[in-house]
Amino acid sequence: MEIDLNGKNALVCGSTQGIGRAIAEEFANSGARVTLVARNEMKLVEVRDQLNGEGHDCICADFSKPDELRKALANSNTDYHILVNNTGGPPGGPITDAETDAFVSAFQQHLLCNHILVQHCIPGMRSAGYGRVINVISTSVKQPLNGLGVSNTIRGAVANWSKTLANELGSFGITVNNILPGATETERLSSIISNKAAKSGSSKDEASQKMLSAIPAGRFGQPEELAYAATFLASDKASYINGTNVVVDGGRTSSL
Repeated sequence: MEIDLNGKNALVCGSTQGIGRAIAEEFANSGARVTLVARNEMKLVEVRDQLNGEGHDCICADFSKPDELRKALANSNTDYHILVNNTGGPPGGPITDAETDAFVSAFQQHLLCNHILVQHCIPGMRSAGYGRVINVISTSVKQPLNGLGVSNTIRGAVANWSKTLANELGSFGITVNNILPGATETERLSSIISNKAAKSGSSKDEASQKMLSAIPAGRFGQPEELAYAATFLASDKASYINGTNVVVDGGRTSSL
């Protein structure tokens, strides 16, 4: 199956590294014009200039400051056909140890910023009769993960927000779906492994092997494997897939 995103404008968040960058690169390889969003302007320009094709752009915004994101979007005159909501996860730790400010911060960075982005993109999507909203969340939507209390909570909120959007926007040719990554080789995974090793008194290799033992595929995912799923959902091939979760985790999640 050949995916063609020529003529499509895509807004990809958290796109200077990891899964977000892989998605931006795959979109560009498939012909889309990509606007990168992240808080480090130097990295944004570096990644933008390395993308395949022409006409790519970037928006510098810090998701811990929703009003800053709103102002940055106001300066963009592009109508986007594709939006990828992707933000680094909250710090780990038991939910009983979490301060209330941690929930507020995560809610702002994930749900509120996602909502600001969607509201910005909806008019253009409705006008085009084509829209794809793809939220990169977590398998914790289906099965809460130990030691990620704040993340489990906020990810669930984003998933229900997403399903509500899908119900409201489906008649306009706009689909809203979630990608649920499992353990994927990114900086966040390295951080999680380091934290697990420190808390258990084991080595990083031992902590890594313990995580791998729970994955039927026997390995961690690669960012590009998430990007392939996102590219399919962004295309016209996925026009009847709406309001659902696509799990990309090598089989780790124990529920369907």
